[in-house]
Amino acid sequence: MTRAQSILAGLVGAGVEHADDADLPELLLDASVVALPVDGCGLSLFADQAPQMTVAATDARARLLEELQFTLGEGPCIDVFGQGRPVSHPELAATGPARWPGFAPAALDAGIRAVWAFPLQLGAIRLGVLDLYRETTGMLDVDQTSEALAFTDAATLLLLHLQEQAPPGSLHPVLDEPWSLRAEVHQATGMIAVQTGVSLPAALLLLRAHAFANGRPIGQVAADVVNRRLRFDPEREDNQ
Repeated sequence: MTRAQSILAGLVGAGVEHADDADLPELLLDASVVALPVDGCGLSLFADQAPQMTVAATDARARLLEELQFTLGEGPCIDVFGQGRPVSHPELAATGPARWPGFAPAALDAGIRAVWAFPLQLGAIRLGVLDLYRETTGMLDVDQTSEALAFTDAATLLLLHLQEQAPPGSLHPVLDEPWSLRAEVHQATGMIAVQTGVSLPAALLLLRAHAFANGRPIGQVAADVVNRRLRFDPEREDNQ
């Protein structure tokens, strides 16, 4: 039995064998916080070049970490999915701002001092990212990094397990819900592209810029666009 399989078996051994599938991602993340010297973590899905969809997070700060990256389009999670290899910033204040000028200051303001991110992969297929954060600086040693990788593998196995329970041609509800929540962002992006005459990637940048400039979650801004409470005019400078 691999360490990742042992981690999943440990959830059952802890008395959660009757837990609903919807609880399993959060249970796994909670176990990772107990096993690793971190304060929180988040699990996100990706598809092609689509923004990440948050499946689970251990706490409000971890969820904020995921939301910041989705809103800004930058951060460890974004880098990991694009590069296919782990990202480590044990002293975010020293190394983060140069790499992520939007994400790093916001994360530091939220009390996050160190971040790590690991890709969830099956061969060459990238499924998502496991983000870890800590309120204090400091590196993970070799054993701790190995354990983090084991939890990453366990998260990958868990996602595959969930999808195996879904009917053919559909996503498991635990995996489908994040897509549904992000669908409004994709719809708003299309509307902005039509309103401004720009490409879809450029329209998403406009949406993100507006959300960041106004200190609002991108999902709220997207809802305003979809419900026609906000329109992006190419001749106006206050779209951002």
